[in-house]
Amino acid sequence: MMSVPSISSETLHTSCVAKNGCAILISGRSGSGKSDLALRLIDRGARLVSDDYTLVRRVSGRLLATAPDTIAGKIEVRGLGVMELECESDVPVCLHVDLDSEVKRLPELVDTIVVGSYSLRRRRILPAQCVDRACNRDDHHLAERANLGVERL
Repeated sequence: MMSVPSISSETLHTSCVAKNGCAILISGRSGSGKSDLALRLIDRGARLVSDDYTLVRRVSGRLLATAPDTIAGKIEVRGLGVMELECESDVPVCLHVDLDSEVKRLPELVDTIVVGSYSLRRRRILPAQCVDRACNRDDHHLAERANLGVERL
């Protein structure tokens, strides 16, 4: 039987910011607030990784996020157009924020999503709650240990 090689990279329909060396993937349907949340986090000290599409790669047991070359350093601001910002690349992914999923009143302590053969911590939030929940202090402790919250499957 032939073994199938695992994918070493994939492009996701997510925006991404970096805070304290930790990449936060932000997913949701078009118009759900991905770019808005990214801009609000950037206003609070995060740095842009990518807007709308993020390339994730497995490198040395870690999942790294970067922007595709065609959109690196660009973010769309609804009503204003595309703006240029400095951006980070190859940032270890520590958290996935999902703007589309049903938000449970009492969520499970550990909620995960599989990306590129890695299991990531996931927060399901309503767009109105985005900044406070995505900036949760506990999640930023992940940045101090970039591999925490990411498990190889």
